[in-house]
Amino acid sequence: MTVTKKSWTRWGAVAIAGTLLLAGCGNNEKEASPAEPLKVTLVLDWTPNTNHTGLYVAQEQGLWAKHGLEVEIVQPPEAGASSLVAAGKAEFGIGAQEGMIQARSQGLPLVSIAPIIQHNTSGFASPVDRNIKEPKDFEGKTYGGWNTPAEEAVISSLMALQGADVKKVNFVNAGTADFFSGTKNGIDFEWIFYGWDGIQAELRNEPINMVYLTDYSKQLDYYTPLILTNEKLIQEKPEVVREFLAGASEGYQYAIDHPEESADILLKAVPELNAELVKASQKWLSPKYKDDAPRWGVQKLEVWSGYGDWLKQNKLLDKDLDYNAMFTNEFLPK
Repeated sequence: MTVTKKSWTRWGAVAIAGTLLLAGCGNNEKEASPAEPLKVTLVLDWTPNTNHTGLYVAQEQGLWAKHGLEVEIVQPPEAGASSLVAAGKAEFGIGAQEGMIQARSQGLPLVSIAPIIQHNTSGFASPVDRNIKEPKDFEGKTYGGWNTPAEEAVISSLMALQGADVKKVNFVNAGTADFFSGTKNGIDFEWIFYGWDGIQAELRNEPINMVYLTDYSKQLDYYTPLILTNEKLIQEKPEVVREFLAGASEGYQYAIDHPEESADILLKAVPELNAELVKASQKWLSPKYKDDAPRWGVQKLEVWSGYGDWLKQNKLLDKDLDYNAMFTNEFLPK
């Protein structure tokens, strides 16, 4: 997806919710004007899609407003959401566990407050005529990606489970080409989220094979995407985090219960999206927001430490980290 730069705003120093004040006595009661909503900024990870539906529901239905917040949803600059949130230039952002761990290893004070999707829905996709059905089939094929060490490490680790050799994979930079144009121009497989590109392949009647990460490694069942904030906001304004997450939770619960209606809300907010794709994607993704968790947004230490161990095992992380400090369930609605 293409990331579009957009301006962001700082939140003002206003109280979170209005209170009812009484003046005088007897029947001489007077209601004070409600406090203005507190403005906060949420930076997305990519252009708007069904990963973000619950956020647009919260905005459209006034779920944040009833918690005293006015949330501006903006698209990320090239540096990404994490850098803005870590620097305190935005209160909240959308990221992923893999980026969060690397950011924490560099000392950035980011904290995950809720995963948007409970399990990793990504994997390696290929047109069916490439006959790639499992990791060993990557041998002799061309992979189109972003030339990052993590990509080769993931592919290598999956292939190693079947005794296959990653050196027999041709890695190329796919650039800005999408999956469909890339696989028509010399690329055999790419890393996608099924809930978007996979659904799009169905609608285009272009059958694909999927090699899901979670089918081969529990450690690769990490949280992606997730909602993050910074330690300073948690320490100084915990009520802001709590009220933001209350509205987001209600938004995602609505998207879980009402996929069609929530898709319409996303399309109203972002009318340039393909309506057929959004509706089909939402139908597929809505049950996966919560999945087998007791409620939306719950995180587990073993998921954080498991993926961290995988990074160390594959020499993508060279230090021990405090995974308990990277996430919290404290602000989820009870």
